[in-house]
Amino acid sequence: MSEYVKELTQTAKAAAYKVAVMDAGVKAKVLRAMAAGLLKNEAFILKENKKDIDTAIKNNQAESFVDRLTLSEKRLKEMSDSLKAIAAFNDPVGRIISSWARPNGLKISKVRSPIGVVLIVYEARPNVTSDCVGLLLKSSNVGILRGGKDAIHSNLAVAKILQDAAKKSGVKFPVFFMVEKTDHEIVDELLHQHESIDLVIPRGGEALIKKVVESSTIPVIKHYKGVCHIFVDKTADLKQAVKICVNAKVQRPGVCNAVEKILVHKDIAKKFLPMLKQAFDKNKVEIRGDKTTCSAIEAKAATQADWYAEYLDLIVTVGVVNDVGAAINHINKYSSHHTESILTRNKANADKFTREVDSACCFVNISTRFSDGGEFGLGAEIGISTDKLHARGPMGVEDLTTYKYVVHGTGQVRE
Repeated sequence: MSEYVKELTQTAKAAAYKVAVMDAGVKAKVLRAMAAGLLKNEAFILKENKKDIDTAIKNNQAESFVDRLTLSEKRLKEMSDSLKAIAAFNDPVGRIISSWARPNGLKISKVRSPIGVVLIVYEARPNVTSDCVGLLLKSSNVGILRGGKDAIHSNLAVAKILQDAAKKSGVKFPVFFMVEKTDHEIVDELLHQHESIDLVIPRGGEALIKKVVESSTIPVIKHYKGVCHIFVDKTADLKQAVKICVNAKVQRPGVCNAVEKILVHKDIAKKFLPMLKQAFDKNKVEIRGDKTTCSAIEAKAATQADWYAEYLDLIVTVGVVNDVGAAINHINKYSSHHTESILTRNKANADKFTREVDSACCFVNISTRFSDGGEFGLGAEIGISTDKLHARGPMGVEDLTTYKYVVHGTGQVRE
């Protein structure tokens, strides 16, 4: 183990015991100071962000990549607002989940408690830095944040402002740590520090997540790829359906809750597909379709691999299915179990869809883009878990806690 990793993880572990007992009021004060600091230092952050953007453009990165990397006045305000929202939440730590008394007089409580040290490994999304810091601090955890090298200037700038805000609020120990080194060996070392790090959450593309899962000796919650579906049922409002599909694909194609696959009921395919094609053409979206789709509109023939693909770009795969049952079977086979939506005016079909689709988020008559911690009222999210243990879907402050049993007695002994 390098001296850098040794010192980093040992210092983080020591800090975790201090953060675990921070007063709720102090945490809220720090978070509000962090929120204000982002806005006050907007010029500095955007200046550093531009360095990363210029490098990305020079390296011919895709537009969707540059979009994920880019900060703006609007996005900084959203980051600030998220921190203020998190500050206003009820503190989860110490909350009694349930309690009961035993016949022998023991009083047992199940109480929320911090996880400890959480390693976040993420790619070119500098807003993730402030979201993670806010959620981890609110849940009394210490974060070790390792962002991608493509966003190093942005991440360090945001981290500096947040760290300065904590110090100015009177906190005399670090409440999070930013990994300043960008070499991959550092990540490999960190993923083996199970004595100091309690949990790993990777946020990024499929390759990153697979690498973390394969390498880590620490428990991992996977924010897996977003192969999200929309099923347009035969009773859907077709104009509304076009609007929803366009929003889900076009608003931010480079994020995990953008729709990647659209399934259309066979009874409306001839009418709906030309409407969808016209709208997607206006937005420069490439359609890859099954045989039925390609016979109805001009589209590139989809391969088997297309049904599994997360494009993160202005590309979508479209297929025609017989009914809601066929749509459900298709989704359960090809989905990454992230977010799926049904567009319908049939309550029975909506209920069947939400009951039988095996994904973290099941929507009715809305865009998949609503699969988001902020939109759910969680302030922000640490990630969208596609696992089933211990958290699923957008992870907020409560999902960053575990629990302990606190038992009170009056001198009982076990016979």
